[in-house]
Amino acid sequence: MENMVPMDSAEKRLNELGYKQELRRQMTLFKTLAISFSTMTLFTGITPLYGSSLRYAGPAPLVWGWIVVSFFTWFVGLAMAEICSSFPTTGSLYFWAAHLSGPKWGPLASWCCAWLETIGLIAGIGTQAYAGSQTLQSIILLCTGTHKNGGYFAPRWLFLCMYVGLTLIWAALNTFALEVIAFIDIISLWWQVIGGLVIVIMLPLVSLTRQPASYVFTAFETAPEATGVSSTAYAAIMSVLVSQYSLYGYDAAAHLTEETKGADKNGPIAILSSIGIISVFGWAYILALTFSIQDPAYLYDTSNETAGAFVPAQILYDAFHGRYHSSAGAIVFLFIIWGSFFFGGLSITTSAARVVYALSRDEGIPFSSIWRKLHPKHKVPSNAVWLCAAICILLGLPILKVNVVFTAITSICTIGWVGGYAVPIFARFAMAENNFNPGPFYLGRGRRPICLVAFLWISYTCSVFLLPTFYPITWDNFNYAPIALGVGLGLIMLWWVLDARKWFKGPVRNIDTPNGKV
Repeated sequence: MENMVPMDSAEKRLNELGYKQELRRQMTLFKTLAISFSTMTLFTGITPLYGSSLRYAGPAPLVWGWIVVSFFTWFVGLAMAEICSSFPTTGSLYFWAAHLSGPKWGPLASWCCAWLETIGLIAGIGTQAYAGSQTLQSIILLCTGTHKNGGYFAPRWLFLCMYVGLTLIWAALNTFALEVIAFIDIISLWWQVIGGLVIVIMLPLVSLTRQPASYVFTAFETAPEATGVSSTAYAAIMSVLVSQYSLYGYDAAAHLTEETKGADKNGPIAILSSIGIISVFGWAYILALTFSIQDPAYLYDTSNETAGAFVPAQILYDAFHGRYHSSAGAIVFLFIIWGSFFFGGLSITTSAARVVYALSRDEGIPFSSIWRKLHPKHKVPSNAVWLCAAICILLGLPILKVNVVFTAITSICTIGWVGGYAVPIFARFAMAENNFNPGPFYLGRGRRPICLVAFLWISYTCSVFLLPTFYPITWDNFNYAPIALGVGLGLIMLWWVLDARKWFKGPVRNIDTPNGKV
């Protein structure tokens, strides 16, 4: 008896909630923070949307928009950190929605939340695979001589192969033991911190000329001839999309709470720390890119060295070629950015598989018995991993024919992922306080205003990602995310009305516990 190891506080809370410990609880705070940070990532949100956001309204809305979005993101993070502290379960958002909504509305709330989160995370894998392939496309182009000098610009079929290849690599790595993923994500943390510092500091120093502060912080320049958007307000809203797309993903720490030591304390710390780090580094990265622009108009010229396809790549090329008459430095920096996409996709695959596993554990998806099986040796949800990979590959197939695949996948990802946050946060706002069992991180009287601001901000974010991104609307630029989400969520809700409401009761306990407050 003297050698008995005391039960982890988060495991004790897990048992109180009706779940037994099945996954290995071996993640430290640092490892959990590394995975959460890798899921948000410094480069992966800003880099692919930087060019379009800059073009809508110029640098000022882009630069200050990051500050505004960061401010409201803290409200969402605080609300989620409190709930995570009370409910340290792998099911995270949909588990929270079920218990916070009460026995009457819990099943419907958890059903909606689970499917929103699942859709968002799987589409999130696709965004990383697409943007990673786009970066690799630019690396290949610069390595083979630039667009002006006959360099090789990867065609659609090769782009799709890169997309599929990245997805399969992430799935294969996630099939191994979690400590392998945790180790890789620690590399990712240092890769992004060190790589981020190198780019943020070196890029403005390398650039022969730098834009004045008046341009970076005050210039508001619409481009209706390119975007079709003549309204300054609409253009500003579109310009801020890059920040709204970048500043989420911190719930990854919540997905790993059943595998994290002291998760009722370390989960909230990881969530809030991730937001803080990304808020600072992200703004610095935006400033470094914007100050280093040599010729704003040339960035979008289809005859430039990067074929006008990837604005950050052109900024890097102009800086290094202008000073050293070589693209080698730009290629190295692009490789650092590509590494960020690689690590981000790996982490999102980890999170997506945990959500699918948790939902299948509660009989919430077809063929649940298959997807909830754990690898016999590594104790990871390997079947769920490969299901996520397969769906992600299907999402990418339109690359062969459609020009707006990234716009659609980004919108689906953001609305599904961030929309999933809204359900438990609203439930926490509406519930009676005496029904809530707080964890170590507790907002007290501040929870209602914080949850209200967080819910309203999430609602706004989801709304703007449904808007058309170019005018006039044609088949080439149509944002089909509203239709895709409408059909998908419509079928899911039809399933609920016709059948699922009869048997889906939300999270299923696998331990008998006395009745009590949750």
